[in-house]
Amino acid sequence: VQLVESGGGLVQPGGSLRLSCAASGFIFKSYYMSWYRQAPGKERELVALITNNGGSRRYADSVKGRFTISRDNDKNTVYLQMSNLKPEDTALYYCSRGANNDYWGQGTQVTVSS
Repeated sequence: VQLVESGGGLVQPGGSLRLSCAASGFIFKSYYMSWYRQAPGKERELVALITNNGGSRRYADSVKGRFTISRDNDKNTVYLQMSNLKPEDTALYYCSRGANNDYWGQGTQVTVSS
């Protein structure tokens, strides 16, 4: 199993980024997928979750209306579209597999700063 995140970077407040998580080594369409984030000195927190067929999504209150999780089961990839970014969104963003989060990627850094 491998999860590889990409798309992070430095962005100004109000800007946008799209994160990608490319999955391999398992039947991607059979699993829920999630995005988490961890800021320095803080615990890792759930940002968004999507069911295996994309029919249901859940978001942290702090990102509702700004972030959108999606997936392409043909490309074995889950995405996180982030808009209207705020400095408090600065964190290392991870994707994870399944409802039990049994595998994690290495993370991609998102920094929101002017």
